[in-house]
Amino acid sequence: MKREDISNAVGNISTRHIQEAESYASQNIARKRFPAKKIVALVASLAVCFTLAVPAMAAADVQVAYEILYAVSPKIAQELKPVRMSCEDDGIKMEVISAYINGDKAEIYISMQDMTDDRIDETTDLFDSYSINRPFSSSGTCERIRYDEETNTATFLISITQWGQKEIGGDKITFTVDKFLSNKQEYHDKIPQIDLSTVNLSPQTQTDVDLRGWSFSGDISEEPEYTHYLTATSEGSFSSVNGVIVTGVGFIDGKLHIQAYYENIHETDNHGYFHLVNADGDEISSEASVSFWDSERSGSYEEYIFDVSPHEINDYTLYGDFYTCNSLTNGDWQVTFPLEYEEKNR
Repeated sequence: MKREDISNAVGNISTRHIQEAESYASQNIARKRFPAKKIVALVASLAVCFTLAVPAMAAADVQVAYEILYAVSPKIAQELKPVRMSCEDDGIKMEVISAYINGDKAEIYISMQDMTDDRIDETTDLFDSYSINRPFSSSGTCERIRYDEETNTATFLISITQWGQKEIGGDKITFTVDKFLSNKQEYHDKIPQIDLSTVNLSPQTQTDVDLRGWSFSGDISEEPEYTHYLTATSEGSFSSVNGVIVTGVGFIDGKLHIQAYYENIHETDNHGYFHLVNADGDEISSEASVSFWDSERSGSYEEYIFDVSPHEINDYTLYGDFYTCNSLTNGDWQVTFPLEYEEKNR
């Protein structure tokens, strides 16, 4: 049996199979309550095993697939419609495998395969470049759930929600991807270059910055106002990982400020965090982080602010968590596929 046949079978399972699967579940699988989002992710993960990983499958094995899918959630498994449509650009093939459309939400299951090179790996990230072409704005998340080294194929589950509770209607939908990152690196360790006991109590500061964004901890009741930030200097700066430079550390208004510079964020998604750890192993996150552009608006400075005074600082050790990349692939991948809605029995 071909993979396409298996995919179609999953989307067009009969009532008899649903009843058999429910019976199977009651006898062999402990019934548990699962959050809807986890159910969708699990069903999609199961679906890829049956539609991608196995080139041929006997009829008896397909029946087992039916039972597992419908034991998890007959309703959602039924609504994961097979698509199996693809496009190719510069030797990279994108395939939309299945889609689940419900109201203002879409769950789209895709794969990206490098047919000619090694531009896709186990770290590949779509870099928020995916979208559905609809008349309303939307937000989305992307989860890489599988990588096949033998075929250079990464598989993703993409969840998109349209703003304003606008339904995703119409007869068809267009899904696009225009770039992805690969060869991503991670750093999670102490920052030995900074001696917290000698942090400058009167660092050079600046007030005029090209603000890019900010975030605040949930531990504070209202947004604090910051007016002074560290001035980046080459003196004392260092890099723990390629693409990230620590450009300043000091106390401003009795709070610890640590500043890092992330290079070329438009093409690398370089980013990171700092946190403090005390002798008991407790972690202290920054109460806020403020980011501002460099002069060319290609790199970003980010300043992390900790509510820790100079008298308390000796009780802590500084750690960094950084994510960097040096491989961006641009392209034009677009697939338009029909939407299939079914009347639900009330």
